[in-house]
Amino acid sequence: MNEFSEIYLSWRKGQGSRRHVVGVLSKKAPDQFLFSYNQAEITDAVKEGFTPYTELPHIDISYNGNVLDVFAQRLIKSERPDVQKFYDFWEIDPQYKDDKFYLLGHTQGLLPTDNFELLADFNIVPGLHFLTEIASLSQKQLANEILSVDDTLRFELEHDNSHDKDAVKIFKGDHEIGYIKQIHCRVFHKQGAERLKLSVKAIDKNGTIKRVFVKVTL
Repeated sequence: MNEFSEIYLSWRKGQGSRRHVVGVLSKKAPDQFLFSYNQAEITDAVKEGFTPYTELPHIDISYNGNVLDVFAQRLIKSERPDVQKFYDFWEIDPQYKDDKFYLLGHTQGLLPTDNFELLADFNIVPGLHFLTEIASLSQKQLANEILSVDDTLRFELEHDNSHDKDAVKIFKGDHEIGYIKQIHCRVFHKQGAERLKLSVKAIDKNGTIKRVFVKVTL
């Protein structure tokens, strides 16, 4: 089993807003990829200002062909002098540094110019590790001293969450920190998930904790 075969396209209006899972990029074969929009979710997203990807404008059809290259434009350019620093942060396996699908799933395709993210649906496989960012921090207003890099965290499944049946709450000791992102939270519901370990990879602080990246390992 591969680490993942589907990467979901997520969009939100802005920081602190609800994420909408508006599409999915699927790997059908080694060099065959398919993208389709989630029309049910788009209805709500449009009310908040969502517009389809410029290169993928029609929400009612499925795209193949060069669809992977469309999303690969979100990846860091390999000729940049800081590319290795980028790979080191995301802990990219060197053997996959030319694998666009792998890179998109592990780096989330984050850009400062829009509000899209690419979130892989990870599987429980030997050696699994990935980074995710804690959600709902803007509501928590956590003091800077609450978390430090390398802190060990724990998780609880929140079965009674009315907004997301796959919700996973994160704690440091008994202190509630936030939630695992949509889609990334699914792996915590799969067989063998009780063996997953969480630790703090990086923190962005400015008066309060603004962003926290967490390393998930098996």
